[in-house]
Amino acid sequence: MISEYRHWEETHCFLLNGKKRSLLIDTGLGICDISEEVKKLTDKPVTAVATHIHWDHIGGHKHYPDFYAHEAELDWLSGGFPLTMDTIRGMVVDRCALPEGYDVGTYEFFQGMPTRIVEDNDVIDIGGRAIEILHTPGHSPGHMCFWEKERGYLFTGDLAYKDMLFAYYPSTDPEAYLKSLEKISVLPAKRVFPAHHSLDMSPEILIRMRDAFRHLKQEEKLHHGSGTFHYGDWAVWL
Repeated sequence: MISEYRHWEETHCFLLNGKKRSLLIDTGLGICDISEEVKKLTDKPVTAVATHIHWDHIGGHKHYPDFYAHEAELDWLSGGFPLTMDTIRGMVVDRCALPEGYDVGTYEFFQGMPTRIVEDNDVIDIGGRAIEILHTPGHSPGHMCFWEKERGYLFTGDLAYKDMLFAYYPSTDPEAYLKSLEKISVLPAKRVFPAHHSLDMSPEILIRMRDAFRHLKQEEKLHHGSGTFHYGDWAVWL
């Protein structure tokens, strides 16, 4: 796990080491060079794959020409991201202890062509470890969770973490969010690894999130603009 605790989003990236190669799930903001940390943890070839194409998850992709992405977000990697650079830079600098001398005006949103386009239920074999891709839209159209069945490890990206879940952007889909929670909540997960904030997440929170989204749907509140809803150790902004 490689974390960025000096930024308010507290993004976590996860390096999975196999016998043949390593898989880096998310690459952070890109302000600092994540590859320098990765080199301390593996001497194998590294493939990067992002849970989704947001700036705080693909910032270090520039160090990894071998990266995978979901088809639904390819446009975001070639100039089609729906936010301006000024907006993105504002979020990068917000509540962040930037390195001394760093100029946020130089910050860029990573662009590039993946070496592989992945889909739901594809498997990434890194040698002795098989990682299944689960297409879980809601937070973003091409969002993916990663399931390592043998170990019971579930990497949930921005679909599920403690604190405020974001489902209010125009590019989010609250109805799809519920379907994705339905999908992952039935997995026999032993450990859940979120992309942000507290790492103290037990699998039961996925069931609570699913049930809360079900209730919002029943009350006809599962749509943009319905408000912010708090559930103790997590919340959702619709």
